[in-house]
Amino acid sequence: MAGSTPDALWSSSAVGILQPAAVACRGLRKRVRGSWVLDGVELAVRAGVRLLLIASPEETASLTLRILGGLVRPAAGTIEIAGIARSEGIARWGRRLAYVGPRTGIYPWMTPHEALDLAGRLADLGRAEGAARIQRAIVSWGLAPSLDRPLRVAGPGVAERTAMATALLTDPEVLLLDEPLRAVEPEERGRLLRIPGRRRTLILASRYPASEAGIVNEVALLRDGRLALHAPLTALDARGLPLSQRGIEALADVVQAHSGRVASA
Repeated sequence: MAGSTPDALWSSSAVGILQPAAVACRGLRKRVRGSWVLDGVELAVRAGVRLLLIASPEETASLTLRILGGLVRPAAGTIEIAGIARSEGIARWGRRLAYVGPRTGIYPWMTPHEALDLAGRLADLGRAEGAARIQRAIVSWGLAPSLDRPLRVAGPGVAERTAMATALLTDPEVLLLDEPLRAVEPEERGRLLRIPGRRRTLILASRYPASEAGIVNEVALLRDGRLALHAPLTALDARGLPLSQRGIEALADVVQAHSGRVASA
């Protein structure tokens, strides 16, 4: 597989076994209001990983997802999504990537059915394939009771479910989620965010780490513009630390202190 093209690799079932980096950024830098909020971030997320991304300051995590999704241009650095570099053109990421932010981005006068139909046509799924995927999305995301109600009437929970359903319509390999489904009941939210797909990679930005238990299996911390921690969730358990901002920062301190001792040895 080493000599395969990115397209050949990512269309192969071997992705789930080889686990190449589905998301990779190197030297990522971004200035906001004169300050470097991202200052050389290096992050690689393997295919199939469900990563919780938190940050201090908090808004840095949201900014990072927007950059990874192609919505904001960094000042410097390289980004690859499913083996395709940003320099090759964001359009090439196509169906491999989907982003859902804290705002749905769907006009409130639209119904869930209209939003799904538009998403299917924009993705050029074809009439039959699009109809089949839309029907599965309606069932999976519980949209049937509000299918033909404008989102401003159906409410924020339905709007958020609709945004997730449209994002997943193309079955993307990489899913970037920024505080998703906060208007949905916590138990139902947790169920919905356990999105199937062995090769699917999820990066979830959250200000409430404890609410993501059972959804993620790795955690990353951005602190003062740099990657301070990237570790499996089990590393918290091994040290008796909770899945919280304080617990994750404490783990980062432990890891960095250990790295410093090793470097000075």
